[in-house]
Amino acid sequence: MTTKRILLIDDEDDIREIAQLSLEMIGGWSVITACCGMEGIETAESEQPDAIMLDVMMPDLDGFATFQKLQANQQTKDIPVILLTAKIQDRDRQKFDSLGVSGVIAKPFEPLSLAEEVAQILGWA
Repeated sequence: MTTKRILLIDDEDDIREIAQLSLEMIGGWSVITACCGMEGIETAESEQPDAIMLDVMMPDLDGFATFQKLQANQQTKDIPVILLTAKIQDRDRQKFDSLGVSGVIAKPFEPLSLAEEVAQILGWA
């Protein structure tokens, strides 16, 4: 059985570090990180992860624009994407659902249950 690989795209160092530790130690997955949308797109192309966790609020290329570029790219369009966001009101959730993302995880997330949330969203449980 091969280890699942997750690409985590977030502009906040602390979030990347906590999520990576949680997903690796509790989930048992390999985590690759990127600090911005463009780096994330390039990494997704070269690494072909099993899933992508994508922050919505980032400077330069935000999560929505990054997701659109991932979807438009033949190499990355089939990789499931989970959005990480502090904006989780009903109208925001409807917008996220209409995009075709696999799921949404609210920030701040609970590090001890993050891997379980990801596994449920992706059907890895």
